[in-house]
Amino acid sequence: MDLYGLIGFPLGHSFSARFFNEKFSREGIDASYRNFELEDIGQLMELLAENPELKGLNVTIPYKEQILPYLTRTSADAAAIGAVNTVKISHDEEGNVTALEGFNTDAPAFARTVAPLLPLEAVSALVLGTGGASKAVSHALSALGISHQFVSRTPEEGELSYDELTAEVMASHRLIINTTPLGMSPKTDACPPIPYEFLSSDHICYDLIYNPETTLFMAKSAQEGATVKNGLDMLHLQALLAWKIWH
Repeated sequence: MDLYGLIGFPLGHSFSARFFNEKFSREGIDASYRNFELEDIGQLMELLAENPELKGLNVTIPYKEQILPYLTRTSADAAAIGAVNTVKISHDEEGNVTALEGFNTDAPAFARTVAPLLPLEAVSALVLGTGGASKAVSHALSALGISHQFVSRTPEEGELSYDELTAEVMASHRLIINTTPLGMSPKTDACPPIPYEFLSSDHICYDLIYNPETTLFMAKSAQEGATVKNGLDMLHLQALLAWKIWH
C-alpha cells in the first residue's frame, strides 16, 4: 500500500488526512494518508527511512521554507515563490529515496478560489504575515495583477506594521488575506490585530485558516459588513493539485 502524508508542527488542526483517506476509500485507491508531526525539519530523512512506502508529502507550518535545502529539485514556480507545500518522492528498485521534488500548489489554489470574489474594478491587497503561505499568496496576487503589501509584527523594508494600518490604508486596500496561524484551532480566540473598525462592505477578507470554519478574523470582519471566506476550498484544491503531481 502506498503512503502519503503531511509534515508540520503542530498538526492537530489539519483536515488533510481525513480528506485524502475519504478520497482513497471513495475511489478504491490502495493508499493511506497520515499526519507526521516533526518537531524539527531535521527529522525528515529519518521519517523517509522509516517509511519507505512514502510516495508524497504535503508540507505545512513551519516547514514550507525550511524544507528547501532537503530537496533534489524544485519546480520553477516553487523556486520563484521560495516555499514548497508538496513533495514528490522517488525511489530506486531497492526502495531507496532517489529524489525529492518540491512544488507549490498553494499559489494556484489561492488564485482560483479568490478570483470569484474580486470586483470588476481594480483592487489592492494587504497580506497579513510573511511566512511561506504569504509568499504563495503574493505570487498568486502578482499573477492576477493585484498590487499588494505585506503586514508584519516585525516589518522589514517595504512592509507595514500593524500600527501603520490607518483608516486611509485600510480604505485603499479592499482585499485582506490572513496567512498567519492566528485564530487556528485550538487557539480560536486569537486574530490578526488589524483595525477592524475601518472595514466596510467594500472589503473582502480571506482567511487561509479552515479550522475553525469561521475564525475570529472572519467574524470581526463580517460584523463590519465585509465579505469573508475561509481556506477550506483552497485546501481541497491544493490537495487535488498535489495528487496530480504525485501521479
